Amino acid sequence: MSYLEAIKTAILVFPVISFLFTIPFILHQYHKYGSINKLRVLIIYSFILYLITIYFLVILPLPSKEEVANRRGRIIQLIPFSFVGDITRETNFKLTDPSTYIATLSHPSVYTFVFNIVMTIPLGMYSRYYYKCSLRKTLLLSFALSFFFEFTQLTGLYGIYPRPYRLCDVDDLITNTLGGGIGYWIMGIIDGFLPTRDEIDEKTIEEGKKVSGLRRITLFFLDGFLFLCLSILLSLFFKTSFITIVSFIIYYVVIPYFWNGKTIAGNFLNVKVTFPNLTLIRLLFRAVFYYLYYFMLPIFLVTSGMIIVYNVVSSSMSIWVYLSCFILVVLFYFINIVLLLKNGKIYYDKFLKITYQSTIEEKKRGES
Repeated sequence: MSYLEAIKTAILVFPVISFLFTIPFILHQYHKYGSINKLRVLIIYSFILYLITIYFLVILPLPSKEEVANRRGRIIQLIPFSFVGDITRETNFKLTDPSTYIATLSHPSVYTFVFNIVMTIPLGMYSRYYYKCSLRKTLLLSFALSFFFEFTQLTGLYGIYPRPYRLCDVDDLITNTLGGGIGYWIMGIIDGFLPTRDEIDEKTIEEGKKVSGLRRITLFFLDGFLFLCLSILLSLFFKTSFITIVSFIIYYVVIPYFWNGKTIAGNFLNVKVTFPNLTLIRLLFRAVFYYLYYFMLPIFLVTSGMIIVYNVVSSSMSIWVYLSCFILVVLFYFINIVLLLKNGKIYYDKFLKITYQSTIEEKKRGES
């Protein structure tokens, strides 16, 4: 039952960890490949879920501090292969008597031994298939992960408990390392039926030659974040009320003009803006349009609602006006995001005579 509780906990924690991991993952993928491969997403996120699950399987269930403080007995077991003696001593296993097999397999000393092997088999499989590790490196990784778990137990969950609440056992190091080696061997049998890591990379780079809607959305928000950082940085040195405008022009106009249509975020995400004729006026017009469309228009909707509340409607209706304005703003951004995700471009691109081009191929040529 404790195993099921650990798995349930891992499933509940997984969305939180995934959320924290997603933004760095997206930025890294667009920086390195120019696109996000679905198979890679499945592999990486399943690997994260696997690591979370085995961590909780090791540390859960957690006893109370009082219970741990009152415990006595060994805290560490340093004799290799002592599990063989435990199985022999605690079970009625007889090699010549098949009737003892089932009872032996269901004994805690046996299924714990088996579990410690099975626990790291996926690690060996991931290490060989996706991370292209050698057998030696896979065994070292399996040993390191097992050592981390034993250290976690030996320190009483990093000092939370006054003493270890589980036995730190050298046999766990042996069986976990063995499990990683078995996983490496299993993947050697089945990896011929799967696309290789190099094939995944090549396909991702090929897809990265086009700028997807998600890539443009990522560019928009990363540009906004870096523009804000630039504004804050310049405000530390120049005390003027126009510093935001100056930062805006520097980031969205001057830098792209001298950097072949790329902002700082665009260079990182391998995206550049192209016009029929790249001029400062065109860049300024695009930047001003984005500012008015994505910032001033929603602010206008909110301001209009406030004016209506103060001058037209009664106080009892004000909450509905504010709610309507909020819904309109959310719908505005939602519709634009959906249009970009669906088509990779949006209706005003043609009006602005603007295209977004991927520079991932230029980057790869420069690296080769």
